[in-house]
Amino acid sequence: MIAAHHLQKRFASVHAVDDVSLEVPGGEIFGLLGPNGAGKSTTIRMITNIIRPDAGTITYDGEPFSDAIRQSIGYLPEERGLYQKARILETVVYMGRLKGLDERTARSRALGWIDRFGIEGSTSRRVEELSKGNQQKLQIIAALLHEPRYVIFDEATSGLDPVNQELLRTVVEELRASGRTILYSTHQMEQAERLCTRIALINRGRVVLEGTVDEVRRRHGGNSVIVEFAGDGAFLKGLPPVRWGTVYPNYAELELRADASLDDLLPHLVGRLRIGRTRSMRPTLNAIFIDTVGRANVPAEMLDEQKEVAA
Repeated sequence: MIAAHHLQKRFASVHAVDDVSLEVPGGEIFGLLGPNGAGKSTTIRMITNIIRPDAGTITYDGEPFSDAIRQSIGYLPEERGLYQKARILETVVYMGRLKGLDERTARSRALGWIDRFGIEGSTSRRVEELSKGNQQKLQIIAALLHEPRYVIFDEATSGLDPVNQELLRTVVEELRASGRTILYSTHQMEQAERLCTRIALINRGRVVLEGTVDEVRRRHGGNSVIVEFAGDGAFLKGLPPVRWGTVYPNYAELELRADASLDDLLPHLVGRLRIGRTRSMRPTLNAIFIDTVGRANVPAEMLDEQKEVAA
């Protein structure tokens, strides 16, 4: 277990992390969620001992940070740090050697991972020749090559297409099944909902909600409905019964006002859209995130992102 208690961090006048406490058990995928600038990466950098907290404690299975623990962490930072002129295989082997692997083991594991992630020309191509997505895959491989006990990913899907996002999800599930302790920071709520067993949402340096995904969705039951339709549904967000909503080409997820119901909404749709299914639903993590953090603090891609709706 990674346990962080009452972490504090200031940068000049900015209180980046304000009394954050997290417990990340082994065999679970713990999602650290939050908008840009919320304090996620600062929290992770304190947990990995890149920066020191102003106050608070961090332990790994009850032990304080040490060189031995450092070698047992697989850390994927949000920023890329690859040697652009180096060759692909050389880069991964070098990262493995830094984590204590011998040359032969590092090379064997590197080739296996490179093959699994579908990166071609590993012995001849340079890192700078790779696409953004393939460079991200290379960093993921480097983080996992030494078979770490603690896996800490910060925005791991950055640059990955849907196929490779699914491959990464499979890899992370395998790590969970093997008992690894996994801290997974992301702002992609659909991915967090599918992957994480437990989450904490940070906003403005503080944890504003936490628990298992099911617990969080139950606590924020809300008054959400799904409306499937044909036509132009842009007007749905402005209807009197609607508190706020997200409209997609063929359906809308709407949060109704506390005193409204689906019956209050339907008369506003007659003659304007061809209506398919309508149903009440428990809110998605995306809806909870927007409602908790506030739409002004949410990245535009989260508001516009089309996602698979829970049944």
